[in-house]
Amino acid sequence: MRLVDLSHVIEDGMITYPGLPGPMIEDHLSFEQSTTVYAEGTEFAIGRIDMVGNTGTYLDTPAHRYRDGHDLSALPLERCANLPAVVLDVGTGPIGPDDLDTTAVRGAAVLLRTGWDGHWGTARYGDSVHPHLTGPGAAALVDGGAVLVGIDSVNIDDTTGGERPAHTTLLAAQIPVVEHLCELHRLPRTGASFTAVPPAIRGLATFSVRAFAAVP
Repeated sequence: MRLVDLSHVIEDGMITYPGLPGPMIEDHLSFEQSTTVYAEGTEFAIGRIDMVGNTGTYLDTPAHRYRDGHDLSALPLERCANLPAVVLDVGTGPIGPDDLDTTAVRGAAVLLRTGWDGHWGTARYGDSVHPHLTGPGAAALVDGGAVLVGIDSVNIDDTTGGERPAHTTLLAAQIPVVEHLCELHRLPRTGASFTAVPPAIRGLATFSVRAFAAVP
């Protein structure tokens, strides 16, 4: 198997989504400070990170959209680990049912490849006009039996207004959403497996993942 990393690196101060704060990464205990705690010649570093859950490449559970939805602690591993991947090239416009081949998505992680990750780290990446899944497109993936849906864009939804039909439809169907993927061009259309597992945190709906694919 060849492993392909599909996650953005999390760095101090980086911006993932416009308007959300970047992470603060610092020492809780530095190597130098640890010399007063441990025996001579023994030293450790303990880091600290302060960030919102929507940082880097992350997974949304139903609790992100619904008050009674399950959170990260109740996310079944069967919904986010070792899933057969179906990569769909969908272009850079709105993604509707006619842009989706749903014939082979049942039981799969459907990864929407737009190429928008090429703008990562630039002002263009966070533009409100970006590739996104429409409500009817999301409904088509639900009807097709998708288990997880991911995208390499700044948001799976249209953000020019306040409605979020893709999140609303997918999360209502218990389908996790992974946003800010990258490097999807390195994957075949089918044949790879996809994993994006967040920590099991009670009371939190969204968190960063190390998303990757295993390609035979």
